[in-house]
Amino acid sequence: MTQSKRFITPILLFTLSIFFKTGASSFLNYTEETTFLIGKLSSILLIISIAWALIVLLKVLKSRYLKRYDFTSEDNLYARKLYTQFNLLERIVIFIIIIIAVAATLMLFEGVRKIGVSLFASAGVAGIILGLAAQKVIGSILAGLQIAISQPIRLDDVLVVEGEWGWVEEISLTFVVVRIWDKRRLILPTSYFIEKPFQNWTRTNSDILGTVFIYTDYNIPFDALREELTRLLESTNLWDGKANVLQVTDAKENYVEIRALMSANSSPKAWDLRVFVREKLIEFIQKNYPDSFPKTRVLVKDTSEKQSKP
Repeated sequence: MTQSKRFITPILLFTLSIFFKTGASSFLNYTEETTFLIGKLSSILLIISIAWALIVLLKVLKSRYLKRYDFTSEDNLYARKLYTQFNLLERIVIFIIIIIAVAATLMLFEGVRKIGVSLFASAGVAGIILGLAAQKVIGSILAGLQIAISQPIRLDDVLVVEGEWGWVEEISLTFVVVRIWDKRRLILPTSYFIEKPFQNWTRTNSDILGTVFIYTDYNIPFDALREELTRLLESTNLWDGKANVLQVTDAKENYVEIRALMSANSSPKAWDLRVFVREKLIEFIQKNYPDSFPKTRVLVKDTSEKQSKP
């Protein structure tokens, strides 16, 4: 559907409401009761058409503005920031438009008006009751607004949350959908990202460091491993050419801990790069230094001579 076609329905509703309000009664013989009902119907259609047109206009303006920013590119930090802000603010504005439209529709009826006056008369009690009942909902909506402004998370950010690793797929006013690496979806309230700690791997940029730990015997030649790591990194396009470090980070009784540090320009590439380097380093040790895997040494003393003496 083209953007101009989105306005067809609200325009038709608006035209119909104007027709009922001004033109229909002039050539159709309505009873007083029918005229009253048609008048109310035309007013409701007018409110709906205006609210619908405002929502469509909001969506069209947002879509046209965001077209200038490529969300699918690798360096899409600014685009993700704008998409997150506009999507959340759009939902807030639509929510306000719908609330105002519903309120305006209800105020067309005398009975509802009287209820409204009664509620205003007891506003203190009603406010306390509504505040307690809607505390969670209002808190979630305010958290969604805070996320839109401060942006601790954005669309397509890579997070580690609740022990799971995944991408932010959707941010609404009340909940956030995180797409886990194995295609599961983790649904969390927006207030979670305001109140609890979590890891955001793409907060300022998508570059990320990856680590691989290898455990070997003390007799492994470290310089040979460094040369092999460099060769492996230069042989793949997963590496961004920035970090390339191999260090002994710990020494235990039976083995040494070797850490290979590398970099990639996105977390999916960093994951694939770590898997690739780990596998190839193990193959390298298997082929060239098979005796350098961790082993347990036992010293056996020969006591046979002592035992044989009288």
